Formats: sequence, C-alpha cells, structure tokens
Amino acid sequence: MSQNPLLDFSDLPRFDAIKPEHITPALDVLLADARAAIDAVVAAGGDNWDAVVEPLTDATEKLGRAWGVVGHLNGVVGNTEGLREAYNAEIPRISAFFTELGQNLDLFARFKAVAANPAFAAASAAQKKVIENDLRDFRLAGAELPDAQKARFAELSSRLAELSNQFSQHVMDATDGFSLYIEDAAELAGIPEDSLAMYAAMAEADGQPGKYKLGLQFPLLFPVLQYADNRALREKLYEANAKRASEFGPAEQDNGPLIREKLKLAAEEAQLLGFADYAELSLYTKMAESPKQVIDFLRDLARRAKPYAEQDRAELEAFARDELGLDALQAWDISYASEKLRVARYAFSEHEVKQYFPEPKVLQGLFGVVGTLYGVRFAERQVAAWHPDVRYFEIFQGDALLGGFYLDLYARDGKRPGAWMDDVRGRRRKGGQVQTPVAYLVCNFSRPVGDKPAYFTHDEVITLFHECGHGLHHLLTRIEVAGVAGISGVEWDAVELPSQFMENFCWEWDVLQGMTAHSESGQPLPRDLYDKMIAAKNFQSGMQMVRQLEFSLFDMQLYTAGNPDSVDWLALLEQVRDEVAVNRPPAYNRFPNSFSHIFGGGYAAGYYSYKWAEVLSADAYAAFEEAGGANPQVGRQFWDEILAVGGSRPALESFRAFRGRDPEIDALLRHSGMAPEAA
Repeated sequence: MSQNPLLDFSDLPRFDAIKPEHITPALDVLLADARAAIDAVVAAGGDNWDAVVEPLTDATEKLGRAWGVVGHLNGVVGNTEGLREAYNAEIPRISAFFTELGQNLDLFARFKAVAANPAFAAASAAQKKVIENDLRDFRLAGAELPDAQKARFAELSSRLAELSNQFSQHVMDATDGFSLYIEDAAELAGIPEDSLAMYAAMAEADGQPGKYKLGLQFPLLFPVLQYADNRALREKLYEANAKRASEFGPAEQDNGPLIREKLKLAAEEAQLLGFADYAELSLYTKMAESPKQVIDFLRDLARRAKPYAEQDRAELEAFARDELGLDALQAWDISYASEKLRVARYAFSEHEVKQYFPEPKVLQGLFGVVGTLYGVRFAERQVAAWHPDVRYFEIFQGDALLGGFYLDLYARDGKRPGAWMDDVRGRRRKGGQVQTPVAYLVCNFSRPVGDKPAYFTHDEVITLFHECGHGLHHLLTRIEVAGVAGISGVEWDAVELPSQFMENFCWEWDVLQGMTAHSESGQPLPRDLYDKMIAAKNFQSGMQMVRQLEFSLFDMQLYTAGNPDSVDWLALLEQVRDEVAVNRPPAYNRFPNSFSHIFGGGYAAGYYSYKWAEVLSADAYAAFEEAGGANPQVGRQFWDEILAVGGSRPALESFRAFRGRDPEIDALLRHSGMAPEAA
C-alpha cells in the first residue's frame, strides 16, 4: 500500500501515477483508519480540543483529500477507462461513512463535552465556530433520530449522492455525444475565422480533414448561436442543446426520472429532520432565514428588473424585424440578433474585443490586479497534472508561500461543462507546521489553435476573474483551523461574494491596459473601444437579470412545491416564466434536465445565492469605487475582514467589519444600470 499514490499526502497529488485500480485499495485503508480514530476518540472519553477534534480531523482530512482527488478526476477526465466505474462504485461507501460519522451518538457526546468544558471559554473564535458547526451538523445528519429512522436517513443520503453524480454524468455524456461535421464552409458564414480554425482543427483530430466539427461544449456551441448567418444551423444546435439528457435522447441518459427521485428523497430527508420541506433544510445553514424571505427578495428584484427586460426584448424584436428580416424572434435567434444589435448600437462586436485578450496577457493582468490589491506575487511551478494543458501557480507574500492552484482552462471531451473552483487541501496548523492551501480553478474556454495563444472573450475573462476570486478566498485565509479556514464553513449564499467582487476589475481602464494586446498589432485595448464597452456594459442587463431570477425562483419554488410525487416541474417553470421572463423557449426545451447546479451540484434550494451574494459583492466593490479603483489600502481591509477570516465568523459580521454597515441593494442596481430611484 505504500506504493499507492492516493495514500501519499507528503505534497501535491501524484496525478501522473494515479490509476483507477488505486481507488478502492486506498479507500479501504483510509476508511479503516478513520473508523479506528473515531473509536479511539470515543474510548478515551476526552473533553478538550486536542483529545477530540484534532485526531478526528487528521483521519477525516486524509480521507477527504484522497476522495476529493478522485472526484476531481471524475470531473475533468471522466472518460478515462475504468475511472468512472471505480468512482461510481465507491460513492455509496463514502456516503455511508460520513452518515455513520454524523449519526454517532458517542462521538456527538464527545463534542458536547468539549463545548461544556469550562476551559473551552478560552478557545479561539475559529475553534468555537467549528464546535458550533459540528454540533449543528450532527443534528442535521440525524444523530438524534430513532435507530430505524437513522437507517433510513443513511439510505437517503447515499442514494442522493449517487443521483447527483449520475445527473452530472448524463449531462456530460449528452454534451460530448453530439457532434456535427460540416463540409461546406458556406454553411458557416458569419462565424469568425478563429472559431472556424478551431472547428477545422477538431475535425482533423477526429480523422475528418477538410471538415468542420461543431458540438455542444460551450466554445463550440456559442459561436454558432452568436454569429452564424445560417438560421437553420442555429436552430439545429439550439435544439440539440435544449434537449440534452432528456426523453428525446438515449433512455440511459434521461435525467427526468432522476429529478423525480431526487425531489422525493430530498423531501423525505427534510421531513425526517423535522423541516417542512427541503428548502427549509437547505436554508438552515445559510444567511437567508426562510424560503419566503428568499422568494420575496427575488420577486422584489424581478419587480425592479422586468421593466428593463421588457424594454430590452422590445428593442431586440424591433431590430430583428426591421434590420434582419426576422418577423418572429425565436430562441435560437436571440444571441445572434443581440450581437448584431450590439454592433449597430455601439459599433463594436464581441469578436473584435476578443482579439485583445490573449491568454498570457490576461493571466499577467489578473496576477497584476491581485498583486496590487493584496501585495502578493505569483510564480509558476512544474508539477504533475491530469492533462498537459494544466498549469500550476504558487502565491507568495514576500518569501512566504501562501498557497497554490492548478489552472485548467480549456474545454475537452470527458470534462464536465462550466467553470468551478474546488479545494485540494485547506490551510491548517499541524503542530509547529502550517499546511498551505491548494485549489483547482477549472474553466471551459477555447483552446489555442496552431502556434497562436488562446484568445478569450471578455465574458470568459470575467469568468476567470470570478473563479480566481473563489480561489483567493481559499488561498488567502489566515485561519489555521481546518473546519473554518478559507471557503470551509462559509455560508453558501455568501460564498459567491469574493468571486463576484473580482469580476468588477475586468471593467477598469487601468486593469485592461495591463491585460490586453491585439492579436496582430500587439497594442493594448484602445480608449475608444473601451468607452464603447463601458457604454454597452449594461446592454440587455434587464434580460440577463430576469433570466437568473427565473432560475432562482424555479429552484426555490420547486423545493417548496408540496408533493414531490406529483409536481410538474415543467409546468412550474412555465408559471415562473409567466411571472418574470421575457424570452420564452420552445416547448421541447428541457432546461431542468441539464440544470446541474441544483440537481448535480450543491445549489439545490440555493441558486438564489448568486443574486443574494451579488448584493454583497456590489456593495463591497463600491468601497473600491469610492477609493478610485484597485486601491491597496482598501484591498488590505478586504483581505483582513473578508478573505482572511474564512468561515470563522458569520458572513454578515465579516461584511459589516469591512463596510461598517449592513449591505444595501443600491450598488447592485446601479451596476446593472437600474437606478434605485426608478424602482
């Protein structure tokens, strides 16, 4: 077993050595060690941090790190032979262990004893928060349930974990499973040359030289929807994307039955714990106090945003009719007509802007902003990774290493869609040593073609800054207690604050000057084009906001909808659209079947978090606006009061410490071009 790379915790994961056959033997050892540690803690009968929390953290951290590596590989190279099977096979065992851990009454008693020990009054705020969270989590794991209900709760937890994984895998398979090869370049008229070169390179890699490969991965799909003059082609790809993982495709990829089962089991789990529905359970550990509060918040935003959205839609319809000859604006026309309208109104295209954002300059600019804000520097280090495209960077303050992160930027088969940050390991003090945190930052951008670097759209640059904000939240923590260091223990509806906050710097003139270089001239972004971008910043912001509110209201109402056996989620989604939407998709659209955030990720009854946290992030960034931009003094305060403290105190307290008051919605409305007084 000493040769098993998943059992080597001396440094970074040995991605070049990990094979599917290592997974089960490693988990055999780690699960046995964790159970032995639990038994030892219970048998010792201790009532202090060192006797109870530390040994348990040691054992479970190793298990979590190894399983985290396996889960990460499943998400980024999920088509590796044997990996998916090995991962799927172990989900029930891992779920069973953590349920068993959370339901252990003897261990629960040890944590209660730590909290009751008079000496614990002198513990650090971080240690007190860990104990408070752990006592809560024992109850949420069913520790106080009768034995029969405990067993049922364990079954539910295991099955829900399996369903989430299956949902995500179905979306990945359905996305990767569609391809369309085009022989006649005339069918692709309007699509920019760099996208055509990417399509040609991908077709050639598939043994189809002279053709163009289209697909549903975002870098392949979106240029067609945004630029292709061929309306039938836009419709074909839109429809294929809209029907992913549904009854319209292979039965084994249909997520409909999984949604039904997941809703039923989530409701049962909530009821076992004494909650009215799963939404109440979900919010129990978040900033928001109740589903009603969330729904009222979302509807208030919708009331303010919908007039702007209706105006956006009316303008787009008129332009599409008068300038493009489209009498009926269909779902597959919206991105295309919007781009044409943007060019007509602001005299620039997204593709024109893209030519100024080569990957090397973007990274240089990103690192420059972070360096200015926090006084840190970045250095690349060669390490083993899961794909040749992946890079690894370390962050230093002076000569002190703060942490490191893997950067995996490009879309490819076998990699789940979207962009995300995840942790490899957290910051933690072990004796006299401090374990530095490490993160994954993963995106799905267009890869380089030929000898040119990758070029990013401005939206992709914003996405990169967003994920980096999550990474900095994890990497710049100063907390040395595992359960609340970095992103650990942060309320889910506040965890987007640092990520959305970072997006704002993508609009600052000084920042863009340092991160742009034209593909031919090498010149930075010119002022006149920047001014046009700023003028267009809130282009269709009303439509964009109500789209997010549609998803958020659907999510929250789905998990408060009553009987999950009979709820018709497509009808519910239509009701939500009646209330807030201005763009209606065709009847065959099966958006819920690929809504991985709430069915395959951690956002069930929590998708509202993006808008909730956007209030916090916009208000936080307003402090920098008041100081003239990327101000190091304000950056230090943001680090001290938000990033450094991690989950060691409630997020609202951290916000108040930074801003000196409660959050206000005005900055979000102003940033979105919706004047508060007009509401």
